[in-house]
Order: sequence, then C-alpha cells, then structure tokens
Amino acid sequence: MKNQTTLYMLVLSGLSDLPSLQLPLFLGFLLVYLMTLTGNLLIVLLICTDSHLQTPMYFFLGTLACLDMGYSSVTIPRMLFDFHTQKRFISIQACITQIFFFVFFAMSEISLLAVMSYDRYVAICRPLHYIQIMHWKTCVLLVLGMLSFSTLYPLVHVLLLLRLKFCRLNPLQSFFCDLPQLLLVSCSDTFINVLLIIISAILLGGGIFALTFCPYIIILNTIMKMQSKAMRSKAFSTCSSHLTVVFIFYGTSLFSYFHPNAKDNLAVDKVVSVFYTVLTPLVNPLIYSLRNKIMKISLKRAV
Repeated sequence: MKNQTTLYMLVLSGLSDLPSLQLPLFLGFLLVYLMTLTGNLLIVLLICTDSHLQTPMYFFLGTLACLDMGYSSVTIPRMLFDFHTQKRFISIQACITQIFFFVFFAMSEISLLAVMSYDRYVAICRPLHYIQIMHWKTCVLLVLGMLSFSTLYPLVHVLLLLRLKFCRLNPLQSFFCDLPQLLLVSCSDTFINVLLIIISAILLGGGIFALTFCPYIIILNTIMKMQSKAMRSKAFSTCSSHLTVVFIFYGTSLFSYFHPNAKDNLAVDKVVSVFYTVLTPLVNPLIYSLRNKIMKISLKRAV
C-alpha cells in the first residue's frame, strides 16, 4: 500500500492561466463587486428610510439584498486576491470555511425566494387577510427560521468534511471552493458526503423548488380571473420580477450541477459559475428596481 501524504494546501484552477488576462479580470470583477455592493446597499437604505417601502414585500426584498451582498462576498474577494497574487493556493481550513458560507447564502437565497412566493400568494389570492397573515412578527419569524435552517444545513456538510483526508494533487476546477470539486481531491471514502448531497438535493432542493413554484399556479389562476385590466397588470408586474430572479438563479445552478461533467465542459462550467455566483447578485437589484414603479419613485425621491 502506497504512502499517502496529507495535503494542507489546495490549488484553485481559476478562470484563466494567461498572465495577460489577470489584470483585466481583476479590474472587471472589482467593478462588478463594487456595483453589486452599491446596488444592494442602496435597496436596503431605501427600504429602511422610505415609509412607503416598509411593508412585508420590501422587508423580504431588503433581506434578499443583504444575502446578495454576503453571497458575492464569499467568492469575489478571494477571486480578486488570486488575480492579484496569481498563486491560487488555499488552505483546507479556508476552503471548508468558504464552502460553509457559500452553501449558507445559497440555501438562504432559495429559502427566501420560497418565502417571497408565499408572500405574493397571500397578497394576490387573499388580499383582504394579507395584513393579518403577513404581519411583522410572522415576517421576522419566517426569516429567522430560514436563517437557522440555512445555518444547520452547511454545518452538517462541514462536520463530514472535517473527517476526510486530502492527498491528491489535482487542482480544483473552479475559482472558488465548491463542495463536489473538493470531494474529488479527497483520498478518504466520500460515500456519506455524496449520499448527503444527493438526498438533500432531492428532498430539500425538490421541496423548496415546489414551495417556490406551486403558489404561482394558484396565483396565475387568480390573476386570470380578475376583471380589471389594471389589477391584472399590477399583479403580473409584482410577480414578474420575483419569477425572473427565481428562473435566473435556478436555471444557472441546475445547469452547472446537473449536466455531464466532461473535460470539454470545464470552460462552460466556469462561465456558468461566474453567472450564478457573481452576476446574479448584481442583476437582482437591477431587476427589482427597474421593474418596480414604487422602488423607482422612492429612488427619485431620495435623489
């Protein structure tokens, strides 16, 4: 039996090995990161300062903006550091820590999108009882419950990762520490880790996916029965922004994790990963601000 040397440092493959691209990529992603923080922080400030936006819908939107800032901060600063140093080494502990926060924010976002679907269902299908159902205590409890669940889920993955040994020199084929990529460089038995990923993807992922989309079946049925064209237009407008964000997040994530992982697809995988880890937090505030009349009025009032 061959001796296995335990690794304490891993190598990230990054987006590109070309030295001439490191500075342009650094400046480009730095600009994207600053725009992401500025856009989401602006939404949070508008919601906190404008009394017209202090409703359950915008409370969830403000929470989403906070999550987007944290979600982008998990991957982009590390990516910028690698572009600057061009070394791309990362310790096992730092890698596992990044995985914890990445899974935490990703799970928090999809859970919050499901909560926002329920909020839209109550607002459109049960408008007379909206204030009684979606009062502030309920909203806060929903967010706290979502955050608690999103903390426990990645913690289980981290505890299972801590029992593994890493001895393979293969670089992680990504610009951040992704859970499936990390398991590929382990020399321990990863059966339990992979089983947990599959079960959670089917049960938790499928359950949250159903909770997100099923309310819209009732919502669309209710909207089509509305006699007023103005009411239908307003209902479609409030739902379209949320659905756009949901489709972008789920579409890019599902494509990245559930298509054949061939070597020829590595470049495509990285591009898709950039979209759902870097660009999605950037476009979310743009979608909600440009497609929301009340948000645009509030922004003009603040300016």
